[in-house]
Amino acid sequence: MAIEAKLDEAAQALTLSHPNRKDFTFQPDDERQLSGFLAWVKPLMPTDRAQSARIIRVPERGSTDTDYPSISINSHASLRRLSESMGVPVSPLRWRGNIWLDDLEPWAEHNWIDQRFRIGTVVFEGVEPVVRCLATTANPETGERDADTLGALNDGWNHQNFGLYARVIQSGEISIEDTLELL
Repeated sequence: MAIEAKLDEAAQALTLSHPNRKDFTFQPDDERQLSGFLAWVKPLMPTDRAQSARIIRVPERGSTDTDYPSISINSHASLRRLSESMGVPVSPLRWRGNIWLDDLEPWAEHNWIDQRFRIGTVVFEGVEPVVRCLATTANPETGERDADTLGALNDGWNHQNFGLYARVIQSGEISIEDTLELL
């Protein structure tokens, strides 16, 4: 969780930073640099989990947690409600959301499955809730597991859902002040 990445597009180089490691710069498409990446990330991987073995590039598609191109839509209202139930502020960085919305009722996004909606000129269709994993229990600054987000979701709402996976139906532009319109 605490890994930060900065891309130098001109050099096609990626610099990884972590509070417990020296910065590491490499070119992900250069197979000769794979062993350096694996050595850098190994101390950060939990020993009881699958270990990194390679880097995969998927042309023409972003890397998502779904088997389809998706955007994760998250709500600040849901985050505030979860933070209140946990008694501590929960960072939005734990959820790795693509788009964050405000001025909604908590968990309203869960009602948009099979619903089309527009933000700016982009039209989305809600596909499924984002079922969260242990990664959300890790502090985004330190990488240490320090908050039982999954327990709080299960105890308060009987699920591990936070956010909505959506599919882009019509591409366009989105600006920070755009509003959401259900279609």
